Amino acid sequence: MCHARRVTSEPVHPANPVGGDPAALARVVARQRAEMERLRDLAATSAVQERAKGVLMAVTGCSPAAAHEELLRRAADGNRTLLEQCWLTLGALPPPKERPDGTSPAEPQAADSWGAPTGAVDLAKTLGRIGRDLVRVGTPHELAWCLLGHIAPETDADAVMLYTRLPEGGLELIGHAGLDTTFAAQWRYVPPATGTVPLDALRSGEPRWLEDLSGDRDRCPIIGESPERWPSRAWLPMPAGDSAHVVLGVWRSRGGTFEPRERRLLQAVARLCAGRLRAFDTPRERTGGAVAQTVQAVFDALPGAAILLTPLRAASGEVADYRIEAATSGAVDVLGRSGRELVGRQVLESYPAVAGEPLWQGCLQALGAGVPFESESFVHQEVVGDVPVVATYSVRAAPLGEGLLVTWVRHDPAERQEQRLADVQRLGNLGWANWNLITGEISWSEQTYAVLGRPQAERPLALERLPDLALPDDAGPLTHAIAELVRHARRFDMPFRMDTPEGVRHLRLVAEAVRAPDGTTVEVHGFVQDLTRQRSAELALVESERAMLLQRGILQAERALAARLQHALLPLPSKPVRLAGLRIEVAYLPAQSGIHVGGDWFSAIELPDDNVLFVVGDVAGHGVDAVATMAQLRFSAKGMVTTGSSLTGVLLRLNYLLLHSRDTQTTATMVLARYDPRRHELAWAQAGHLPPLLSRRGEVRYLDRPGGMLLGASAAPVFEAAELGLEPGDRLLLYTDGLVERPGESLEAGLDRLAEAVRDQGCGASGSLDALLATMLAEEGRDDVCVLDIRMPLEDLTDGADAPGTDD
Repeated sequence: MCHARRVTSEPVHPANPVGGDPAALARVVARQRAEMERLRDLAATSAVQERAKGVLMAVTGCSPAAAHEELLRRAADGNRTLLEQCWLTLGALPPPKERPDGTSPAEPQAADSWGAPTGAVDLAKTLGRIGRDLVRVGTPHELAWCLLGHIAPETDADAVMLYTRLPEGGLELIGHAGLDTTFAAQWRYVPPATGTVPLDALRSGEPRWLEDLSGDRDRCPIIGESPERWPSRAWLPMPAGDSAHVVLGVWRSRGGTFEPRERRLLQAVARLCAGRLRAFDTPRERTGGAVAQTVQAVFDALPGAAILLTPLRAASGEVADYRIEAATSGAVDVLGRSGRELVGRQVLESYPAVAGEPLWQGCLQALGAGVPFESESFVHQEVVGDVPVVATYSVRAAPLGEGLLVTWVRHDPAERQEQRLADVQRLGNLGWANWNLITGEISWSEQTYAVLGRPQAERPLALERLPDLALPDDAGPLTHAIAELVRHARRFDMPFRMDTPEGVRHLRLVAEAVRAPDGTTVEVHGFVQDLTRQRSAELALVESERAMLLQRGILQAERALAARLQHALLPLPSKPVRLAGLRIEVAYLPAQSGIHVGGDWFSAIELPDDNVLFVVGDVAGHGVDAVATMAQLRFSAKGMVTTGSSLTGVLLRLNYLLLHSRDTQTTATMVLARYDPRRHELAWAQAGHLPPLLSRRGEVRYLDRPGGMLLGASAAPVFEAAELGLEPGDRLLLYTDGLVERPGESLEAGLDRLAEAVRDQGCGASGSLDALLATMLAEEGRDDVCVLDIRMPLEDLTDGADAPGTDD
């Protein structure tokens, strides 16, 4: 009867005939007990029938056979089972007077069946189930629980109370279900107050239906708490002949009236149970029932393992088994049942292995001698998750009334506790130490020797010698902390370092003092912990942060330098410029994230032959190197075009320049365009760059790119040129990839988004470059952006001379 599933005293016995499995043994016992219960129910049912026949024989003078036939006839007329009819007969003992139709006024006629034609079958089934279960009921308290289990689904009942009338006129609570123990104890006795509803029901013999407690409370005294908790109640007398001595209370937590079907059911239940109350066998009523209820209420709030037992004796008087009257939640049997699940079961069913063991004999000894029995510690083997586990237990059995209160405790071996402590010290890399300043005794754990790097064969160091282990810089503070601890009992937590063959070790010493009544320090205990790994990690983190800050400073300085170079190389005009009759708008936006400056660049200049050169390029990478490469390509392209080189020839020479001018290979993309204002023709070539976007008369399209791969990727590239005639109202965009790229979006989707944005702008005032950038650019994660917005006005611009260009 210990916390686990199988209890034996040492030594553990060999396997039993059912294979040594406690669960299998328990199942055998359970089957046998179930068969015994079936036979007991059958005998009890027969006893109820014989008692009812005896009542009829006594009051009518008929033979046993005639009494049996009368019971069958009355059951059939009332649409009841024979067992229900027997309970009703036992509840109506006065002799019946014959009616003209031959029936007894003490019993309902056929027309007075359990219910009206509608629902009569369901009502009869419910009462039939109650009648069968009444055979198992042994006390009024059990009767209350039996009734609540059956009527709750039918009537929404939440609590049942059974009061009996006392000779002095008051009421005593003899059974209840659904109420807490405190409430039941408060209302165990009801004084004979005038107008109390249950007393009124007993005196009148009629049920009382309290369906509006707020109003009923003003007219008569109400038992129990405020109406908000139990807003609707019913009190029904349980008839016994011409009068009633027991009243049945049915309480509900919901409001509303009792339906006619519910009223018929409760009245029928009251009549049915009256016979059971009259037929209770006095020997079967356990005098310890009230004690068991109180003990169970206490057990519900207690930890640990405990059970309250009532002995079950054989005909010889010897104890054959024990019935479990109450159990704590910590009491678990071999099938895993615990707490209230064990109540009502027998010990040999729940703990079959205790039979014949010293523990069983000890319980018999406590029961017979009336003195507590305390067992020696014994080995108990249990199975947890199919794994055998051996533990040590001790059991105590103390008499309580006519029964026994049995408790047990599981003892963890000292070796297991020591192993747990050793594991904690090993995992935490710490060890405990104790110094007795009176006797001079010093105790260290094994892990303390390991942490301090000392062999266990040596004596542990005295407390005042611990600073000798520390480095000189740490010895002084540690000495001072120890002195303050001994002198003033001032607890300390002190880090210090010590030198070892493996290097400097970072340690932590925590200690506190135990003082005598006069304030003298008599003992010091504490622990020492190795923090070398943590400290090394902290130092590495600090060093890493320092290096990151240094690198960030270098990168920020590089960005500032690159930004100044870029600003000097790419001066941005403050407003749109005009070149060869074209309106030019330029935008350059650096990247939003990071500390590097990119290599995007542009050129828009007027050539000596009055043509205009447009260039947009993008050097791979960021920083000073990218800016330097950008400057080299930008000025080289302008110089070569100015001296008469073709666009494809310029790209070939720039490709050669990237391949041979630097140690680290760099690539770049570029688009070059040369505009002839006399012919309104734009010749252009590209090297791996995105295609220009043309907007003409509401139609937006990308130009077909001529052949050409990015610069610096091949020693023998091929570049081609193409021409485009510009018309008044045309808009041409040259741009870098930062304008169309977004994180998580494909390049094709970005190009489509640009074309849609230009199409939506049209040719009005909203078609400015600033408005386009606001639409296209993401709020974060954006790369460098460079855009040349070239427009041919619908009419010639005559309000001013053309600007010299954006490069100057």
